[in-house]
Amino acid sequence: MDQELVCTECGGTFRFTEGEQIFFAQRQFRNLPKRCRVCRTNRRLRLGAPSPGKISFVEATVSCARCGTQTTVPFVPTQNRPVYCRTCFDAMATATAAV
Repeated sequence: MDQELVCTECGGTFRFTEGEQIFFAQRQFRNLPKRCRVCRTNRRLRLGAPSPGKISFVEATVSCARCGTQTTVPFVPTQNRPVYCRTCFDAMATATAAV
């Protein structure tokens, strides 16, 4: 059954639907939402967080550990592991699969 809640920012009422309640229960969220959809979106924008549905990508420019070519990768290397360009990575994957 839908619930009517009061937004802590604007003071307006908003509907907490049965589907949203199921979503919260599946993820084991213990607290009810405090903000209406508009205030939630505005808060995310103020904090600089990406909105749901908008994916932010991270890219890093690195040198391939095998051939030295400059390449971009969709992550920031952090664990001092070697990073390879696509050509070297595919060649190593093919060689490993053949064994």
